[in-house]
Amino acid sequence: MFDKLVTVFRIPELRQKIFLTMILLAVYRMGYWLPLPMVNQEVFAETMNQYKQNGSDGGFAQVIQMVSLFSASSIGNATIFGLGIMPYISASIIFQLLGTVYPPLEKLQKEGEAGRRKINEYTRYATVLICLVQSYFWMGGLNSGLGSGQNLLLDGYNSQFYLVLGAFIMTTGTVFLMWLGEQIDEFGIGNGISLLIMAGILAQMPTAGWELIRPAFEEGIGLGTQAGVDRLLLLAILFIAVVVGVIAITQGQRQIPIQSAKHVRGGRMMGGNRQFLPLKVNQSGVMPIIFASSLLMIPYFLFTFLVNTFPNVGFFRMLNSAFGDRGLIYNLCFVGLIYFFCYFWTAITFNPKDMAENLKDYGSFIPGYRPGARTASYLEQVMVRITYVGAGFLAIIAIIPTIVAQSLGIPFLIASFYGGTGLLIVVSVGLDLVQKIDSHLVMRNYTGLLEPEQER
Repeated sequence: MFDKLVTVFRIPELRQKIFLTMILLAVYRMGYWLPLPMVNQEVFAETMNQYKQNGSDGGFAQVIQMVSLFSASSIGNATIFGLGIMPYISASIIFQLLGTVYPPLEKLQKEGEAGRRKINEYTRYATVLICLVQSYFWMGGLNSGLGSGQNLLLDGYNSQFYLVLGAFIMTTGTVFLMWLGEQIDEFGIGNGISLLIMAGILAQMPTAGWELIRPAFEEGIGLGTQAGVDRLLLLAILFIAVVVGVIAITQGQRQIPIQSAKHVRGGRMMGGNRQFLPLKVNQSGVMPIIFASSLLMIPYFLFTFLVNTFPNVGFFRMLNSAFGDRGLIYNLCFVGLIYFFCYFWTAITFNPKDMAENLKDYGSFIPGYRPGARTASYLEQVMVRITYVGAGFLAIIAIIPTIVAQSLGIPFLIASFYGGTGLLIVVSVGLDLVQKIDSHLVMRNYTGLLEPEQER
């Protein structure tokens, strides 16, 4: 493996791409700590610490942590990158969904590279609009103290002018992050937006790891303690199991045999080759978990508002506790939403009718099924079955942090990084990055990082 890594840096073009990607990620991390000039950072930090101590794992602080996890943002630190790239992700999702129901966008999607560039242009405009709205509301929340009763803005900076100025600064930060991701896509290696998210998660992992082992230095190591050997060993085994499971389900495919039709050309028999059509088990990636987590934040805020408005109604207190403490009701809703969004996202990104038509146009067919409607029906049936398995895996990954946090008494932040969605994102993006490096190596007749030496 070491020899393969040395080979990667011997290729000038690949070496330049890797170094450029690392430099751009370093720029992102430096900008991560640039604070908003009109925010009282000391008071803001104290307010966030109070939420972490008093808000429990299901409180406002956890919502901030979840948003930061999925958006490569530092919204909990009130910096210029506070919104991260979540507005860009939201805009991309909106246009991808509109492409299935709005004919002009659907037509653009089928125009190839020119249509893709036009859609990207619309996505950038929508990102700026979404970011302006979100950042202005965030600045308004800081002005009101985020419910803490304290003034989180510096004296003299709570006028509308400075609120709008802060919104423009945060919008500029998001646009800059979007530009960084596009530069990585064009001149670096890997998917720029995904790498920004992965970098944000990896940057927070050391803090979570220190919180896990800190009791060992304060209380000592023993059995049944906060940093007991039994607990650390169980978490290590869980970490390895989740990594192996993520790799298996991410790489898992259902290979459908395809036969190309034979035809005579110039007196020679051509075609007749047998190939395979790979269908990914986890077609939707991590998007269902992100959607489900985002939607489940709404009931928490709704029931919190109802409890504060009607404090004597026990039903509202029960639901608020169920969603705030991630109880059985929360987990059942979480699993149900994950299954729903898995099938929903797969239906958007995978069109069996178009795939069947493409096979027919290229003179290929699935043995035992007539080209056209029968082939499309078969592909849809197969995708429904394997999506059920992929959704089940995502559901297990999603609820593992809750089970670990409640059964072992570990903070949810630590459990989410070392046994849940954060780990799923890191491993998935890492595999995609390795595959892109492999493509460069194989193109130059080198052995890929994932290819055994004896297969060369």
